[in-house]
Amino acid sequence: MARFFIFGANYPQGGTVILSGEDAEHARVLRLRVGEEIVISDGAGRDFNCTVRGFTGAGVEAEVNGIARNTAEPSVAVTVVAGLPKQAERAEYTVQKCTECGATKLLFYRSHRCVADPGQRSIEKKLARWQRIAEEAAKQSGRGMVPEVAYSSDFGAALEAGRKTALPLFLYETGERAPLREVLEAEAPGAGSAAILTGPEGGFEPYEAELARRLGFRVCAMGPRILRCETAPVAALAALMYATGNLS
Repeated sequence: MARFFIFGANYPQGGTVILSGEDAEHARVLRLRVGEEIVISDGAGRDFNCTVRGFTGAGVEAEVNGIARNTAEPSVAVTVVAGLPKQAERAEYTVQKCTECGATKLLFYRSHRCVADPGQRSIEKKLARWQRIAEEAAKQSGRGMVPEVAYSSDFGAALEAGRKTALPLFLYETGERAPLREVLEAEAPGAGSAAILTGPEGGFEPYEAELARRLGFRVCAMGPRILRCETAPVAALAALMYATGNLS
């Protein structure tokens, strides 16, 4: 069933919805027909189940048949904090797959070993594209909200974003670490919020891991294999969703 986001939408039962602009164009690409059912989400977890009634110069007209809470949103709000990769497609993969897996927010950051160093204009374009990818992934996966995608050139800001959650996880490839499985089994059930912080292609400097530890992060290992920078956040997020009962 086709899904559209109209942020802040508030329609009554039996009310009329008009899809315009890019949404109307998307509806035409999908070849929607009169009588087909669609879902309009307000971006805050509420779905309006609608039926297409016609096509006008203003766009696509639909009638609201029912209003319900979206059931695809996880019980835990997860912020994915990932080192900015050098290759654009790796960041795009992270955004798409983490959105599908249930992330609430994605924050890319620069640290000591980051190769990528985008300028202001470049990062603005990237953020716009990443946000579009997140919205399309949210539609495809039936989400009730679209994760915010952000960027920080400050590693300290990345740590601050993670430490504000109930379960901040720092995925580290070496040194003193606890198995991720053990941490999740002990602390993930019932957690209302969490953060997953993963490194760039070059990994972390030892002082970065030590700083995270001092700030209260659980420094974790993900097994004997070294995962790519775009794979690690997706794998860790899937494990967290399973541990919190959001992946069956």
